Amino acid sequence: MAKYEFIDSYAATLKAPAVLKMCRWLEVSRSGFYHWRSRPVSATAARRAELAARVRHFFEESEGTYGYRRIHADLADEGTECSPELARQIMRQEGLVPCQPRPFRITTEADAEAAAAMPDLVRRDFTADRPGIKFVGDITYIHTWQGFIYLATVIDCYSKKVVGWAIEDHMRAELVEKALRNAADTSRIEPNAISHSDRGSVYTSASYRTLVTGLGMRSSMGRTGICWDNSQAETFFSALKNERVYRTTYATKERARKDVIRYIEGFYNSRRRHSALNYRRPNEVHYSYQQPATAA
Repeated sequence: MAKYEFIDSYAATLKAPAVLKMCRWLEVSRSGFYHWRSRPVSATAARRAELAARVRHFFEESEGTYGYRRIHADLADEGTECSPELARQIMRQEGLVPCQPRPFRITTEADAEAAAAMPDLVRRDFTADRPGIKFVGDITYIHTWQGFIYLATVIDCYSKKVVGWAIEDHMRAELVEKALRNAADTSRIEPNAISHSDRGSVYTSASYRTLVTGLGMRSSMGRTGICWDNSQAETFFSALKNERVYRTTYATKERARKDVIRYIEGFYNSRRRHSALNYRRPNEVHYSYQQPATAA
């Protein structure tokens, strides 16, 4: 059976003499192969073909970014029965390989003197029991033919949602301040919420620290060059670059800006399943939170 399937996978593009040679190499009869090929498709084969079509659909919908776990979550969400292992096998059979991450590089310009007094209130615990109490921020750069643009983000640790962002062609303190103001305008920030970042000079600037205090937040900073101390932010940037930026050539800064916004709002927050959320989507988790009722 496996030999017949192997021959069949090539038969459509081969002439009869080539099929005959393959049958000889695999030590099966040509008549047996054509008899097998003419038989009605079994229920199992038909179901597997249907599953393969759904797997391809969700893989293409994710723009080639989903691995088998996220594909399985999509199948389960639509009510299609399929184990994670079967989803993995079908992806391998169909040649569906998701894009792979690149190594981490340190880009932080640290201000060690100004950051010396800043505590690490997070200590690599990027979980929260409700929205609005713990946020992480960071900056990355994106190359275009016109030069670099810089993206600053603010992520809510409860839902992993990018609640604030800013894109500029500079990396001054105004960039991260704009991202934090955007977060404050679009998402609830509770009193004494944590604003965590690395020890970059823009985050230790007097204007940024004044903004954090003015919003009723507490500053927190990880160590310089230690990606795990701000891994929540690094994880998002890794996804952004692996799934979109590294697969795209940006001729202009404006095109890059629009594409990054489309990724954040049109895919990451609203559609992309997050492993830390049990493969739910950030918006789904963020907006489904129900404040516990208090006793009268």
